[in-house]
Amino acid sequence: MPILDINEIRAILPHRFPFLLVDRIVEMDAEHIVGIKNVTHNEPFFTGHFPDFPVMPGVLIVEAMAQTAGVLVLKSIPDRDRKLVLLVAIEYARFRRPVVPGDTLRMEMKVLKRKASVAKMAGVATVNGLVVAEAEVMCKLADKEEKPPAEASS
Repeated sequence: MPILDINEIRAILPHRFPFLLVDRIVEMDAEHIVGIKNVTHNEPFFTGHFPDFPVMPGVLIVEAMAQTAGVLVLKSIPDRDRKLVLLVAIEYARFRRPVVPGDTLRMEMKVLKRKASVAKMAGVATVNGLVVAEAEVMCKLADKEEKPPAEASS
């Protein structure tokens, strides 16, 4: 049973299809989170990456890891509906194995450092217990800007 399902994740993260890359959260405490992404053949990126040998782009694996980290950061703040978590740095990214349709991508992220508006986290992504990617990500909380009111048409 997930700790957070897709609807609860959607209430925390602003991402939407086709860019929401976390399907559920299965473990979470103050310093650690585990997210799951079910990789299907219907993912839009497989159309061009690559048509005859579909492989999930490494940059999207890191994005899935960063989104998982973002859930942890946003879940812990009371005014999260007025905040965005922006990715500001990626370090030590390594890709070990391809991720293909049918895989269940497990992203485990751990807090390395946390300040009021910045968090640095280390993560490992696995499929069937085998490491497919590793990275450290840094994210920063930012205020959402108020949208100006729509002008009335005459």
